[in-house]
Amino acid sequence: MASISFITFISLLLLPLSHATLTLTVVNNCPFPVWPAIQPNAGHPVLERGGFALNPRTHRSFLAPATHWSGRIWGRTGCTNHNGRFTCSTGDCGGKLECNGLGGATPATLAQFSLHHSHTDQSSYAVSLVDGFNVPMTVTPHEGKGVCPVVGCKADLLATCPWSLQKHADGKVVACKSGCEAFNTDEFCCRGHFNNAQTCKASKWSDFFKHACPATFAYAHDSPSLTHECSSPRELKVIFCH
Repeated sequence: MASISFITFISLLLLPLSHATLTLTVVNNCPFPVWPAIQPNAGHPVLERGGFALNPRTHRSFLAPATHWSGRIWGRTGCTNHNGRFTCSTGDCGGKLECNGLGGATPATLAQFSLHHSHTDQSSYAVSLVDGFNVPMTVTPHEGKGVCPVVGCKADLLATCPWSLQKHADGKVVACKSGCEAFNTDEFCCRGHFNNAQTCKASKWSDFFKHACPATFAYAHDSPSLTHECSSPRELKVIFCH
């Protein structure tokens, strides 16, 4: 009996830790519809089928998994459903309303998460402009302990996006590309010889994003201190047009 109890004890130790309830809320404060999309990292479940529509001044809340989850959230804009074909001007995930695990087309503003990691129930979050910008976005934590700032980009960079980085649709600027997407060089994409912290440096293109929105990642090896670890937040809000 003693050996069985010990084996049972070890099995319990190996089970994923269950943590405090965490609500994810996606808020659309924009004066236009946004279609949020959610992509889990490999091995993690798809949340809310991966995407949905949010009308202006509305929100949607749902529970995060009780165990470790990581992934990203972004907003799609300019979406239409024509003759049964769903497409978006920015952030499109293969022409689907519910992305169901698919990634989105760049450029797009990204919120990145690693929830319920470590024995102290840390939730890490950041907003990235490494893949460009399509809509203002912030992440706002509630009731967490430790370092839990609001991060992201409240500025509308479509109005100031350099001509070389502009993405157009229907005669207007709908997104702002990264230097990597616009010019496709190893230096701007931080690949090849530039794929490490010593050689991947800021450029005038990443500086455009960084100066406007300092609380975001602007290039691949930007400061790791921008990923904040907040202990046991009760809610994380992703807010478009904060």
